[in-house]
Amino acid sequence: MEWVETTGRTVEEAKDAALDQLGVDEQDAEFEILEEPKSGLFGRLRQEARVRARVQPTRPRPKVERRDRRRKGSADGETTKAPAAPKEPRAPKEPRKAAPKTAASRPRGGRGPGRAPEPAREPTGDVAVTELDLDAQAANVRSFLEGLADAFDAEATVAVEAVDEETLEAKVIGDDLGLLIGPKGQTLQAVQELARAILSKEGPGSARLRVDVGGYRERRREALERFTTQVAEQVLGSGTAASLEPMSPADRKVVHDTINGIDGVRTISEGEEPRRRVVVLPDGD
Repeated sequence: MEWVETTGRTVEEAKDAALDQLGVDEQDAEFEILEEPKSGLFGRLRQEARVRARVQPTRPRPKVERRDRRRKGSADGETTKAPAAPKEPRAPKEPRKAAPKTAASRPRGGRGPGRAPEPAREPTGDVAVTELDLDAQAANVRSFLEGLADAFDAEATVAVEAVDEETLEAKVIGDDLGLLIGPKGQTLQAVQELARAILSKEGPGSARLRVDVGGYRERRREALERFTTQVAEQVLGSGTAASLEPMSPADRKVVHDTINGIDGVRTISEGEEPRRRVVVLPDGD
């Protein structure tokens, strides 16, 4: 994953700017603080904070080798036991008289009563780490979303495919899926977080996940691009900055990317989550 570098009056402000560029939430990113802010005379800022950030990579998948050390030792003619230390001579012991065996004490195919249990043997070989591959994770996500659609009495099909080696994209396709989307996609966001939580419980190496319902995210992106273009034209015509409504990191990234392709305007972000918003300004401001 590529790193991005951003600056701000504080470290938090620089982090927020990086999240805008990456289009992810803070828990999905990792940061490195390159420079702390420094104050000059009379409280003026002499140096801004500078950080770099990237989308947090998934945990590397461990390679687990399964082998039986005892079999390997016998096959190679070698053992892994350390040479035993020489035993010190002991004084001879007097012979003990064996107690007569009774029916109660005589073992029958096992240990007789009164004998202490044998100590548990230590496992040999490497301990295997359970990890699901992308296909198995995709199957779990599909099962969850299909069950959720049934609970909402929605007639829908679920398709889950791998975007790359670390990312899955799930699409719920059907009509009348408004209940699964919610106002401004809030229910859809909750569904995505639930599906991500299910994946995270599967163990190490769980994939990143994007969920879309009824093509909402694609329509949202296209609508945001059109709206942002209109706002940019208004700012260019009036020379006055325009502040947009609070948005999620993913939506703010769409706005930033759209403005970057238009000459004469630029963007900044203001506020804190969940009320963080994008401001569109003329280049001269």
